[in-house]
Amino acid sequence: MNLALRRPGMFGRESELALRMLMDHLVFTECQPEALAEQQRVWEECGAWSSTGVAGVFRDLIPEHYYEYGIASVYAEFAHRRGWLKPDRVLDRDEHAVLQGAVRQWAGEDRVWTDVVDEFGNPSMLFGSNNPYYGKTLGYLTENPEDPMVSFHLWNGSAPGAEQSWPPEHEESVLLAVRFGSGPFRQTFTFTPEGRRRLPME
Repeated sequence: MNLALRRPGMFGRESELALRMLMDHLVFTECQPEALAEQQRVWEECGAWSSTGVAGVFRDLIPEHYYEYGIASVYAEFAHRRGWLKPDRVLDRDEHAVLQGAVRQWAGEDRVWTDVVDEFGNPSMLFGSNNPYYGKTLGYLTENPEDPMVSFHLWNGSAPGAEQSWPPEHEESVLLAVRFGSGPFRQTFTFTPEGRRRLPME
């Protein structure tokens, strides 16, 4: 499951279905088959769920197919609360508090992948490829599953109307939004200027 979360692209456009199937098996083995359905209701109440799952919400926020990494980050939060997640690194409480306190203002300017890592260190979870040309999501968390994961959603692609799609527009993926916290799902996003320009609904 941890590999599936890190590499959702290996399932193509069915990545969310694959994650749900894996987690359905896990909650069944833990004799709590209703746990994922209960989580779905929580997502629905906060606006993180649509008729097409978490994917339907991300399609309105992240361009092209790169929302699959954002989807994985949402399921990873559930996995962390269940004790299934195996992060590469965890932040201590002070590091996490500093990150939460600084990141919304920090995201008020355009940033790229290396800016995130230089400022906040290597992520706890990398959702997607470590190839700079591809989009990805970086997740930062503590050992305590009650502390919200801070997710950085990055994108790369071609300019609208470009004659060719490769190589992408940027030499490394650019930050579109930072997401963390409770409350209405869309309000947990802080968009960079580039993220606001790239909003699919605009």
